[in-house]
Amino acid sequence: MTLTDPADIKALLQRHGFRFSKAMGQNFLINPSVCPRMAEACGAAPGRGVLEIGPGIGVLTEQLAMRAEKVVAVELDRRLLPVLAETLSAYPCAEIVEGDILKLDLPRLLREKFGSLPVSVCANLPYYITSPIVMTLLESRLPIDSLTVMVQKEAAQRLCARPGTREAGAVTLAVQYYAVPEILFSVSRGSFLPAPHVDSAVIRLTLRKEPPCPVRDETVLFRAVRAAFGQRRKTLLNSLSSGGWSRDAVSVALDKAGISPTARAEELTLENFARLSENLPDPASMRP
Repeated sequence: MTLTDPADIKALLQRHGFRFSKAMGQNFLINPSVCPRMAEACGAAPGRGVLEIGPGIGVLTEQLAMRAEKVVAVELDRRLLPVLAETLSAYPCAEIVEGDILKLDLPRLLREKFGSLPVSVCANLPYYITSPIVMTLLESRLPIDSLTVMVQKEAAQRLCARPGTREAGAVTLAVQYYAVPEILFSVSRGSFLPAPHVDSAVIRLTLRKEPPCPVRDETVLFRAVRAAFGQRRKTLLNSLSSGGWSRDAVSVALDKAGISPTARAEELTLENFARLSENLPDPASMRP
């Protein structure tokens, strides 16, 4: 059985009475070159562990298991568990964990499943939940060294955009704070079964050991980023004032940070936001 052959996939799914779920964003890879490239890019190798999210029928899992010491794949759709039991039967180093990656105790999972092995993340992420998964993995400060994930091409461009450009958004700044992002390669929509309506791209986020700039309070920093990009067409004075700070407090903070009150979110780098947050009041002291 070849897990990228449409005929084999259809026969496999028919045997298990499986039907695709649009709600879960299920699109299985049929391009045989993609998963080996992803497995290599994430650093899967003897002496290393890999955490996969949403293994589907196991096409990427198989490539990871051929290279890594241990692979743990978290699958939300229990209908796929018997499918995976069949497709991964030849790989004892691959383990499937049923659950929601956003609800699992990830530090405990990594500790129990991987022990002292260095771990990276590799996954073909559902489009509808890309940012929540990426940010959960980054904000949790897990003992992982990188995330190599396939996402919608537009999301890849936003996640890996250069801060201070029109392509950047709130998630761009957050990713830059925790990791060094890069787009590795594109994946056409015809590489999937069923084919989605958009193209994809594989990105790698290499986690930083330390933030790229000093920040007094991360809560203030990210609240300011969200407020600024939440109304990105407004000036910073107006968008931050709408985010809960008084106009006077925002005006003073902008002046101390050396930022024009007429500037907009997309014009600021992470360092600009860090300086701004140093001079904004703590959210706990703000009005409701």
